[in-house]
Amino acid sequence: MKRPNKGESNILLIVSMVILVGGIGFVLFRNGHGSQPKTDACGNAAPSYWYDPMVPTQRFDKPGKSPFMDMQLVPKCGDAAPATAGTATSDAPAAEKKPLFWYDPMVPDQHFDKPGKSPFMDMQLVAKYGDDAGGTAPAGSIGIDARVVQNLGVRLATVEQGSFARVVDTVGTVAVDEHRIQAIQVRQPGWVEQLDVRAAGDAVRRGQRLAAVYSPDLLATQQELLIARSSGDPSLIQAARRRLLLFGLSESQVAHIEKTGESERRVNYYAPFDGYVMELGVRQGAAVQPDTMLFQLADLSSVWVNAEIPETQAAWIKPGDPVKAEVPALPGEGFSGRVDYLYPELMQATRTLKIRVVVANPGEKLRPGMFATVHLTGVPREQVLTVPTEAVIKTGERSVIIVADDETHFRPALVRVGAEHGGRSEILEGVTLGQKVVASGQFLIDSEASLRGAFDNLTGSGTGSGDGKEKDADPKLMPAPSAAAPGAPSDGGH
Repeated sequence: MKRPNKGESNILLIVSMVILVGGIGFVLFRNGHGSQPKTDACGNAAPSYWYDPMVPTQRFDKPGKSPFMDMQLVPKCGDAAPATAGTATSDAPAAEKKPLFWYDPMVPDQHFDKPGKSPFMDMQLVAKYGDDAGGTAPAGSIGIDARVVQNLGVRLATVEQGSFARVVDTVGTVAVDEHRIQAIQVRQPGWVEQLDVRAAGDAVRRGQRLAAVYSPDLLATQQELLIARSSGDPSLIQAARRRLLLFGLSESQVAHIEKTGESERRVNYYAPFDGYVMELGVRQGAAVQPDTMLFQLADLSSVWVNAEIPETQAAWIKPGDPVKAEVPALPGEGFSGRVDYLYPELMQATRTLKIRVVVANPGEKLRPGMFATVHLTGVPREQVLTVPTEAVIKTGERSVIIVADDETHFRPALVRVGAEHGGRSEILEGVTLGQKVVASGQFLIDSEASLRGAFDNLTGSGTGSGDGKEKDADPKLMPAPSAAAPGAPSDGGH
């Protein structure tokens, strides 16, 4: 092998030195650049701490990679409380920063009494401290960072006081007022010799002749009245007149026979009121018996609206309550009425109570069979507390409202809800006048607070004392060191 000469050796030495110097410069530059976030991110001041944006309550005293997510920690500029994570700063006394329990952020309902690796996810457990809520929370409430509250879109409303009318909006069907139905029958055998109304549904007017019936018995009784009048015996006259009235003739018909002095071969039957023919029982020339119904007439000057109201709202409805009815066939036109009758039994299939409403029908615009919208209004109640209906959370077993003690502290309150109307609900107990309640975003607040276990009242699983110790004192909620879930953390792990 040829040995390099002295010139070539010098060239190799120079190239090696250049490479070495370049590498050292690159390392120094990289280290200097990597340390910039400690100062440059907050200007000339050092960050107060670092945190994971996905778990903002956990704080770290130096930069690095988050133990929860695959991302770099973010520096926090400005004044802040001492760090509270497992890598907390050394100047925080251990006695002041003793965790209440540890938990997995992905399974926040499960609490552990020591640090370590989560048995559910490939991540370290997170410590829960008494001041994680931020600030001093009123008793029974949970504190949420103002930025989080803003991001959740929380909207507050005030508990108000005033008059509140119980109103039920339901639907019904127009029907014939059965108190205004009348049947016309004959009381002696005969034959229908003239039939003036020949179809069901035809309209009739008061005093209109409907039919003329020939009855031999009625004719004989008329002749008896005329003979009694010619005899001048008052008792016979009165008896003959009474028989004609019992056979169905009117006072005016009997008076007409007495005035003319002639019997009528046919007896006429007239409509007693304006209405229509609900049922036609005979035809022209038909023979009739005493139990034969000639016509069944209905008066439509007032009608019924049969409606159904929910079982929960039936207790305060009573006869005589005012009602407003509307029908799609007559948009914009209302009809006034009153509750006439409450049926004694509930509809089993719908759990509703059937009611009968009497509605005036001027001009007979309402027709049987029409659908109607019914508005029932009770007597207004004075000085009752109300909140927006959307603020009430109904869990099935109870009703809950989230009360805002201030802009960042919230607590659940069990309430008893009364009537609902116009987007507001009557609150019988559980809140006081002037309190602020969450009207929008309450479910997101509950989700945020579930990390701290403060809203147990929503599910009835605890007392919800709000002191940060709702669950760690319950052995059912915290696995024992020797009987934890599979993969439970060991002492000293973090």
